[in-house]
Amino acid sequence: MISVYIDLAIGLVLAFLLLSLLVSGVNEAFVRLFGIRSKFLWAYLRDTLDGGPREGESWIPAKVADVFAKLPFSKDDPRPRHDPDPAPSVVEPVPVDPATVLAAEAPAPPVDMTGRLYERLQEIDHPKGTRTSIADIPPERFSGAMLELVAAEEGGIDGLLTKLEAIGSPLAGHLRGVWEGAQRDLGKFRKGVEAWFDGEMQRLSTLYRRYVKWVVFALGLALTLLLGMDALEYGKTLLRDNAYRAGVAAIAGGSQDGLSALKEKCAAAGAGEPYTCVTESFSSPALVKIFDHAIVSVTIPPDGSEDPSFHWNGGLWWERLISPGHWPGYLITVIALLFGASFWWDILRRLTGIRGRRP
Repeated sequence: MISVYIDLAIGLVLAFLLLSLLVSGVNEAFVRLFGIRSKFLWAYLRDTLDGGPREGESWIPAKVADVFAKLPFSKDDPRPRHDPDPAPSVVEPVPVDPATVLAAEAPAPPVDMTGRLYERLQEIDHPKGTRTSIADIPPERFSGAMLELVAAEEGGIDGLLTKLEAIGSPLAGHLRGVWEGAQRDLGKFRKGVEAWFDGEMQRLSTLYRRYVKWVVFALGLALTLLLGMDALEYGKTLLRDNAYRAGVAAIAGGSQDGLSALKEKCAAAGAGEPYTCVTESFSSPALVKIFDHAIVSVTIPPDGSEDPSFHWNGGLWWERLISPGHWPGYLITVIALLFGASFWWDILRRLTGIRGRRP
């Protein structure tokens, strides 16, 4: 009896794992196609180095819907243009005279600090369109780029901070706090910049995952409805499949109690003899039938002599979709997909005893 429940658990977990992988694959394809990770990173760097595009605004949209509507399709791409050349050997100082700016009490001239940072990171870029594809910056590389910008200033770190404050860069406050905390020690300053940037990247990753959860929820809901994946109905199918196999095994062992029931099932299925019926049932387990209720189903011939055939199930699919009896199963499937493929893979390993590869 325990094996029945174990088979049920493994079947459900495997189904949720396959669907989660499908959701993750669609999401990853969307992210890579539109460069969402890279745009998200450089939107943050624009906010930190140059401030928002206009006063009071941010390059990263505040609303979840705007993040995945504005970042992928907006013409105002926050990423710098891709440059295949290596970083310039000579770093130009920040072209701002703080004394002149303060004396004139006029807005400081615009300085593209994000572009200046990209000049120091061109070696880790890969050609992918006209914009940079950098989606991850190691903290050590960021701190090294900051020191290269510092080396170009006459006053060193103090000179760079003064110019950043003159142009209104939000980075000035962060670097000044790190500089004072390092007690004006250059080695401690570099370590402090690394630690600060690493913390900012962790915070940014948390924010990105928070946005992605809503996308995963939307994709999971859409795929669940399109595939007609009712988790409760699928669980019942697994139990019936297990019971059928157990009955066939009992008949093969010499018991004739279930033979009449087997003949009735085969006759209802249209099979002429039990052997053909049993073969067809064993070759089409519950897992193979998981997508039978999708809006478009696929049938693969058992002998492989013909090409797979596609069938439009619009009528049956719509009846299942509007039937309240299937809604609890749909809801369970969507909730299960929110846990992600890694969660279900870990559960599957625990149930089956599969061990991960050791280093």
